[in-house]
Amino acid sequence: MTFLLSRFEGQIPVGSIVGNETEVNGVTPAIIGSILLLNTMILGFSVPGPWDSESFTLGIIGMTGLGFWYVAWYRFTFKRKGLIPWLDNWNNPEQSSKQILAVGLFTIALSWAAGNPLQEYIPAPTGLVLLLIGLLISLSGIYSILALGPLADSISEE
Repeated sequence: MTFLLSRFEGQIPVGSIVGNETEVNGVTPAIIGSILLLNTMILGFSVPGPWDSESFTLGIIGMTGLGFWYVAWYRFTFKRKGLIPWLDNWNNPEQSSKQILAVGLFTIALSWAAGNPLQEYIPAPTGLVLLLIGLLISLSGIYSILALGPLADSISEE
């Protein structure tokens, strides 16, 4: 019974638009994300919103722009729609997992710099947001290293 549970794959419903689409467009999310980030970093157009803080709304707009950039990166990299980079999609998962862990650790170091020596030049929560992103990237790298190494499935063929 466990061999049936060793691999979970989602099924696309018959007649689904996602299943029929052959061309994945990553340009549209990249353009939308660039416009939102341009507004956040240079233009600064914002409304107070329900929280009565234009700077908070501007931060939400910037985070949304980063989300669109992530979707564009995923579509350009894997040539498919989605948000989670499965290990099966990677060309060289052993090398990529170490690179992801290194990027995560670099982001954590960058968050320390943003929260300490650069604190007077950037908004206060920047260090916390970078720390959260760095920890999530590191978690992904550690998971992929463990999934390919000590926790790898050893399916024996009978």
